[in-house]
Amino acid sequence: MNILENSRVYRFLAGIWLTLYRSWDHSLLGAISRGLSESYETSLSARLWNGFCSVENPGPSSAWARLWSRIRSFWESMGEILSHSLFYRIVIWFRDLYLKLTETSLVFRQINRLSLHQWVLVVFAAYLPMEYVIRDLLGLSLLASAWEELFILGTMVLLLWRIGLKQTNTIDRSTPVGSLILLFMAVGFLLMNLIQPNPSIAMAGLRAQVEYMVWFFLILHLIEDDRDFRILYGAFAAVVFLLSLHGIYQYIIAVPIPAGWVSQTEVGVRTRVFSLTGSPNIFGSLLVMGAPMVASLMYYCKKPWAKILALCATGAMCLCLLFTFSKGAWLGIVLAVILFSLFLDKRLLAVMGAAIAAVLVLVPSVTNRITYLFTSDYAQASAVGGRSLRWETGWNLLHDNNPWLGFGLGRFGGAVAMNNQILDKTEEFSYFYMDNYYLKTMVEMGYIGIIFFIILLAGLLIWGIRAIYQSDYGFVRDKKLDPLFRNAGNIKVLAVGIYAGLMGVLLHCYFENIFEEPYMMAYFWGLAATLMYAGFFRKNAKKV
Repeated sequence: MNILENSRVYRFLAGIWLTLYRSWDHSLLGAISRGLSESYETSLSARLWNGFCSVENPGPSSAWARLWSRIRSFWESMGEILSHSLFYRIVIWFRDLYLKLTETSLVFRQINRLSLHQWVLVVFAAYLPMEYVIRDLLGLSLLASAWEELFILGTMVLLLWRIGLKQTNTIDRSTPVGSLILLFMAVGFLLMNLIQPNPSIAMAGLRAQVEYMVWFFLILHLIEDDRDFRILYGAFAAVVFLLSLHGIYQYIIAVPIPAGWVSQTEVGVRTRVFSLTGSPNIFGSLLVMGAPMVASLMYYCKKPWAKILALCATGAMCLCLLFTFSKGAWLGIVLAVILFSLFLDKRLLAVMGAAIAAVLVLVPSVTNRITYLFTSDYAQASAVGGRSLRWETGWNLLHDNNPWLGFGLGRFGGAVAMNNQILDKTEEFSYFYMDNYYLKTMVEMGYIGIIFFIILLAGLLIWGIRAIYQSDYGFVRDKKLDPLFRNAGNIKVLAVGIYAGLMGVLLHCYFENIFEEPYMMAYFWGLAATLMYAGFFRKNAKKV
C-alpha cells in the first residue's frame, strides 16, 4: 500500500482530484451551490422533505408481519422436532466430517470463512456468470432449463432450515414494497385466469413476469447483518467490474457483431460490446446498475488507495458503457449520475457535463450515433421496422382486443411470445420484442396490469428514498470535511449507489425489454431488497 500511495499514478490522480476540488471551491458554481444549501437547510421545503423521508416503515406493525410471526412460532416448533430427528443428526455428522477434513487446507479455510447463507449471497451476485457457464460454456441444456428454479427452491429450503432451528430471526421483515409485489403477483394471477386462450402460454407469461420478483423476499431474509450486506454488495460490484474489463477487451479486439446492431448510416462504430450477456443493451443496463455502486465505494472507503481503486474501477465501467453504444443505457447512466450527485456530491454534475462534452468532441462514433436520432433516416427506419412501428403495433393490438384486461400474458411483445408463435403472421401482424417493457406489460396485462405495475415501481421509488434517508440514522459526520471523506464508513452512500442504479435501469426499460432477462430481474429486485435492509432493518435503524 505504501508503494501504491507513493507511485506516480497515485500522485497524478490525487493531484487531479485536488485541482478539481479547489477549482470548485473557488468557482461561481461552487458559491451558488453553497448558498442554496445553506438557505435550504432552514426552509419550509427542507422541513417538508425531512418529514416525508422520516416516515417509518409500517411493515413490522402490519397484519402481514403478525401473520409471519405466527408462522415463525409454528415453524420453530417444527424445528424443535427436527433437531431431535435422525435426519438432523446425519446432516450434522456430514457437516462435522467436512470441517474436520478441511481444517488443514488453506483453500478450504478461506472458503469456510463464509457461512452457507453468505455463499448463497455470493452465488446470487454471480447469477449471470453462473447462467453463462451452465447454458453456454458447459451446454447442460437440461440443467440450464431448471437451475434457476432449483436455486430459488434451495434458497427457500435453507431459509426454512435456519428459521426452524432459530439460527435467524428475519422472517418477520415486511415492507410496503413487498406488499406491492404480492399485490402485483395477485393481479397477474387474476388476469392470467381471465384471459387465457392458451393456458400453458399464459402460465409461462405469468412466470416470466413475476417469478424472479421472489428474490426480493429471499434476499431480504437472507441478509442478517451489515457483514452480509457488504458481502452481497461487494460481490455484485466485483462481478460487474470484471464483466466491464471483459467488455473493454471485446472492444479492443473488435469482436464481430450482427449487422443489425448498427445502422448503415452510423459510421465509425467498429463494434458493440456485450460481454456474457449476448446483448449490448442488456449489458449496458447491467453497467448502469453496477457503476453507481462502485462509485459509492469512493465515498464509503476510508483509505485513500481504496478510493483510488474505486475511482479507476468506476472509470473502466463508464468506458465500457460507452462501448456498448446503447443509447438507452446512456440515458440511464445520466439519470443515475444526477440522482447520485444530488444525494452525495453535487460537483459530479459538473464533472458529468464536462465528460459528456469531451466525449461528443473527441469520439465521433458516439456523436454520430446520437445525432442519428434526429435525422430523417432514423425516423424512416423507426417507422418501417424500428421502435415507432413496434410501439404502434402493440398499441393497436391492445385496443383491438381488451384494453383493460390486455391481450393475454405471454402472447405478445416478449420472450414467451417469441418462443410460442401460435398466431398466424400477416402483413399487419408479426411477432417481435416490443423494446419497451412498460408497453409490453400493458399489451399483455392491459390497463389494470400496467397501473398496478406502476404503483409497485412508485412504491419502490418512494420507499427507496426513505431507506436512503433512514440508513443515515445514527451516523456522526464532520460537515467541515470534503464530501469524499465525511461519509467514510456510512452505509448511506452504498444505499445511494443502489438506488441510483435501480432508477437508471427503470428509465432504460422504456427503450428495452430489460426484465425479459431473468438475471436482470433477479438482480433488480434482489438489490431493491438490499436497499430496504439498509434503511429499515439494520441494528441501528429507526424502530417503529
